[in-house]
Amino acid sequence: MSAELSLLAWSVVLTLAQMLVAGMGSNVQVGLTVLAGNREDMPAITGWAGRAKRAHANMLENLVLFAALVLVAHVAGKSNAMTALGAQLFFWARLAYAVIYVAGIPWLRTLAWFVSLAGLVLIFLQLL
Repeated sequence: MSAELSLLAWSVVLTLAQMLVAGMGSNVQVGLTVLAGNREDMPAITGWAGRAKRAHANMLENLVLFAALVLVAHVAGKSNAMTALGAQLFFWARLAYAVIYVAGIPWLRTLAWFVSLAGLVLIFLQLL
């Protein structure tokens, strides 16, 4: 399996881990009964749990882009050292982003997001 496909699989694991952290945080704040209900009039999730929930949502948005680029590069036979570097940048920056976001460090979080975006751009440029 290529480095890009491996990092795609690990990105799915990271997304799942973020979902579990966000779920645990929500459970601590509002309880399992509220979470298991229909979630009408659910109170806002705040603090680190709210940040974990938003980080997970952001990962879902970015995972779609990453998956599409990695799969197109793979199918088109365009995988190379640059696409592997792009995938590495994406994965490690997204891991850092998740930790930094939950910790509540705003500007460093933005920097990590830009690094992950640079990884996507590197992969895309190889498709041109």
